[in-house]
Amino acid sequence: MAVEVKELLEAGVHFGHLTRKWDPNMAPYVYMERNGIHIINLYKTAAKIEEAGNALAKIAASGRKILFVATKKQAKDIVAEKATAINMPYITERWPGGMLTNFVTIRKAVKKMASIDRMKKDGTFNTLSKKERLQVDRLRAKLEKNLGSISDMTRLPGALFVVDIKREHIAIKEAQKLNIPIFAMVDTNSDPRQVDYVIPANDDASKSIDKILSHVTSAIAEGLAERKAEKEASAAEKEAPKAKKEAKKAVAAEEEE
Repeated sequence: MAVEVKELLEAGVHFGHLTRKWDPNMAPYVYMERNGIHIINLYKTAAKIEEAGNALAKIAASGRKILFVATKKQAKDIVAEKATAINMPYITERWPGGMLTNFVTIRKAVKKMASIDRMKKDGTFNTLSKKERLQVDRLRAKLEKNLGSISDMTRLPGALFVVDIKREHIAIKEAQKLNIPIFAMVDTNSDPRQVDYVIPANDDASKSIDKILSHVTSAIAEGLAERKAEKEASAAEKEAPKAKKEAKKAVAAEEEE
């Protein structure tokens, strides 16, 4: 899907930070300065969205998960909605330290959540005292809040998509340690060198975040559709010889009669 510069302009993607707050490494993506604010070059943004989209579609087509990270107020709900729509994990509450570098411990916490759910299903939960039930419920709610959306993530993600790399610096550092590719919306006050796929954009306005996320998630959806089609084609190929065999048998049986 081609990215139109006009739609990016209408969403305010071009508004950067105050010039005194800028990171000089963002210079290649800055178009000009207006009223003390840096204006992002949207032609470069459009090209970078397409580049990131193609790479994300390949990751999705390979069957790996893309973890979305955005804990700032104006991005939370948008990221949760868009990531849920394509069945990808996301973190919109505080980043759990060691989420990637200590993934085994995080998985244990997720399993704990699953075991509480089992207790509730098989009736064990009802055998606990009122106080114990309350404690278990509180623990379940806390785990759900922090880890709910990653409960299906059984292995490390194939990529990270971040909104505001300054705010999510811990997540960025963990991904760098493990060589997990980082895709991110990068504003004029951040260092793009920390990211593998930079999308220069206003990461403070919800309209801008929504617009970029729409393009990114639709590229991922295409990758997922491609994977599904390949799986179905492969299944059909396996079924073809069987069907042929059955047909031969049927013909032979008819001839015998």
